[in-house]
Amino acid sequence: MPLLSAPSSRAPLARGLATALAAGALAGALAVAPAAATDDRGGADSAAGAHGGDDWGGDDGGRDQGRYRGVVTTDRLPLRTSPARGSEVIRYARRGETVRIHCKAPGDTVRGNPLWYLLADGTWAWGAARYIDNIGPAPRWC
Repeated sequence: MPLLSAPSSRAPLARGLATALAAGALAGALAVAPAAATDDRGGADSAAGAHGGDDWGGDDGGRDQGRYRGVVTTDRLPLRTSPARGSEVIRYARRGETVRIHCKAPGDTVRGNPLWYLLADGTWAWGAARYIDNIGPAPRWC
């Protein structure tokens, strides 16, 4: 007579393995799928006016690396490793220097302005937007 009445001791193990494999496949699919959310922060950019025609997308593959520019408005602007006043200084920019801006992000507030610009001038340093005036359109969000 077949063993139909007694449950197999391997059945729970097989179900657990199938569940783990399905969860792993789902996690893998989510890890490589692009995000669908939009990063609409809204409101006005206190350093440069309204957002207007900003590129709100994420990674641009480097095509906008030199699209946004600004001019330094303070005598000596520390350019840092992160958008925080206490982060390491990479170099200093001088008044009147034109910088290429990759994107903007919130960080430590500097004289009422919480925005920082990631500069794409070869150092990839952060500068407080309070001391950089935009030349042309306001940078996109990072």
